[in-house]
Amino acid sequence: MGQAASVTAAPLEELIRLGEAARQLKLTPQVARARQAGQYLSRLRGRGMEFDESRPYQPGDDVRNMDWRVTARIGRPYSKLFREERERPVLIGVDARAPMFFATHGRFKWARAQCAAALLAWAAFQGGDRVGGELFSGTGHLELRPRRGRSSLLRFLKALADQPPGKDDGTASLADPLRRLRRTAHPGSLVVLASDFRGFDESAERQLVRIARHNDVVLFHFHDRLERELPEPGLYRVGDGRRSLVLDTGRRELLEAHQARYRERVERLRRLGRQHGMTWLQCATDEEPVEVLVRAFGRRRS
Repeated sequence: MGQAASVTAAPLEELIRLGEAARQLKLTPQVARARQAGQYLSRLRGRGMEFDESRPYQPGDDVRNMDWRVTARIGRPYSKLFREERERPVLIGVDARAPMFFATHGRFKWARAQCAAALLAWAAFQGGDRVGGELFSGTGHLELRPRRGRSSLLRFLKALADQPPGKDDGTASLADPLRRLRRTAHPGSLVVLASDFRGFDESAERQLVRIARHNDVVLFHFHDRLERELPEPGLYRVGDGRRSLVLDTGRRELLEAHQARYRERVERLRRLGRQHGMTWLQCATDEEPVEVLVRAFGRRRS
């Protein structure tokens, strides 16, 4: 990778270099090829469909595509014909709230999310799709409408590199970022949410389900080993740069409660993904996002 990578955040130069690695990815319709631990892959629907014309109904036509307005006017059943959009909007929402700037192993969740978002943006650009998204923290957000071309891609990468860490506790609902993504997402879009999913409450779930009705959705969960399980019994001082506390991991009830909360949150998201045809991916702070994405969207060898 050349110079040593930053633990806390990825510089613009690194995000630009990821264009070569992104050539291994193909964000087109595919059947799930694997279900690995912590990973659930759905079928991507691909580019959206635009209305082309209406023609008389033929046996075998999908009744959901009936053109009822023309049918009523002419008095005979007519069906709508659609054609595939030449470009698909790809919206990538990236969580920059304070809890994303954390790791006990590897690089910060934020740095991993930056690289994952850059890889997906590069893959979309290389596939002829439009690239845009949203960067959000507890103190504000930056919305980038999907546009075609290298300038749009570079604008997104620069926004990723320049994004400051959020100054919040990460407990706010994810409903508002998801609501903004829903309003931006044209039917047939690919919508990615890269986050640790803190604050994923019922309101956020409703917004996400509404997005998934008309779009492909990828949920990319970033986490640290300490979030999955507490370390060996002992006293540990942890902090976020503003305050600190001492954890006594020798207390069995603390250990069990911590692990149960994490499992419950993750299982809820994975179950939601299965129910609504979303793709669920996980990346730890000591794992390379490109490896996760190649397993999910790697190009098939002929």
